Amino acid sequence: QVQLFESGGGLVQAGGSLRLSCAASVRTFSRYAMGWFRQAPGKEREFVAAISRNGDNISYSESVKGRFTISRDNAKNTVYLQMNVLNPEDTADYYCAADTALAPLTISTMRYQYDYWGQGTQVNVSS
Repeated sequence: QVQLFESGGGLVQAGGSLRLSCAASVRTFSRYAMGWFRQAPGKEREFVAAISRNGDNISYSESVKGRFTISRDNAKNTVYLQMNVLNPEDTADYYCAADTALAPLTISTMRYQYDYWGQGTQVNVSS
C-alpha cells in the first residue's frame, strides 16, 4: 500500500510560481513511476506531467510544457512539480499518483494506469 501526501498549493498571482511536493510513504519509492494530474471545477481530471522510476523519462501535457518541471528525489521518497508563469487556467486541485512500473523508463499519462492517488492540493491563480 502506498500513501501519497501532496503539499505546496496555495494562492498566487498570474505570472507567479509554486512548487508542489508529493511525499510517498513507501520504502520502494524507486519502483514507482510518478505523475501529476489536475482537476478544475466542473472538469475532468487531466494529465499534467509524468516521470519514470529513474527520472530519465519525462512527459508533459502541451498546456504546461515549458512552464512546469517535474522531478523526483528517490532518496527522499518525493516527487516535485515546479510551476512557473502560472495563469488563471492553471487553477485546479493537483493530485500526484503512483504507478507500479516494471521498467525503469516507463511513464504513464493515463489516469487508469495509476494505482495510487493522493488527496490533492489546491492551486488558485488570480488574474
